[in-house]
Amino acid sequence: MPPKTTHRSTRSKSSKNSKNAKTSTQSRSSKNSRAAKRPGTKSDAAARTKRASAKRSAARRGIQARYPWKEEPNPYLEIRESAIQGRGAFATRNIRKGTRIIEYLGQRISWRTADKRYDDEKMGRHHTFLFTVDDRICIDGAVNGNEARFLNHSCDGNCEAITDRKRIFIEARRNIRAGDELLYDYQYERTDDHTEEDEKFYACRCGAAKCRGTILAPKQADA
Repeated sequence: MPPKTTHRSTRSKSSKNSKNAKTSTQSRSSKNSRAAKRPGTKSDAAARTKRASAKRSAARRGIQARYPWKEEPNPYLEIRESAIQGRGAFATRNIRKGTRIIEYLGQRISWRTADKRYDDEKMGRHHTFLFTVDDRICIDGAVNGNEARFLNHSCDGNCEAITDRKRIFIEARRNIRAGDELLYDYQYERTDDHTEEDEKFYACRCGAAKCRGTILAPKQADA
C-alpha cells in the first residue's frame, strides 16, 4: 500500500487542478468577451503574459534559481590554475556559511570496479576522482563528472562534503570571500596496515597552519 502522504499529495494536487480549471475557463471567457468589443486586446494581453513569463524564467536562473548548485554554469565558482595543485575551484562571489555550492557528480560504480580501474601501486602519485557514497558504491568524477572534481584538498578547508540521501554535496563551512579557493578535507580512508610510505604517497601540500601532512583521515588519537 502506498504511504499515506502520497494519497494526501495526490488529492491536494487534483483539487488544485480542478479549481484552476474553473478559474481559467471563466477568465478566458471574460477575456474573449472584452476582445470581441475591443479589437487588439487579446494580443496585448498575450504579449503581457509572455513578457511576464520570460521575466519569471530569467529570475529563476543562476543565483536566483531554486537550486543554484544545479545551474550551468555554476553561479558560485570558476575553475582556474591553483597554487596547491593543478586546477582548482575559486569563489566567484561571497558565499555564506552553510550554502550548498555544488553536487559531486560522476559515474556510480562498485568498489570492485574502482579497484580494477585505478591501481594505486601502479601510480607515481595518487590521483583519482573517487568519492565514497557507502561501503558498496563510490562516484568516479572522472567519468561524466562536473566542476566539483576540481576542488582541492585542505586540512583546514573552507568547505565540507555532506552526504544527503546517498548524494554528495559540497557546502561552505564558513563564510567565503570572492576569489578564495574552495577547499575541503578529503579524509581518505585510513587502515591499520598503512605505512610511512603510504603517508608519503598520500602527501598533503595544502599549506594550512593545521596541515597534518597527508590527505588521509586523521589518526584516531588525533581525531
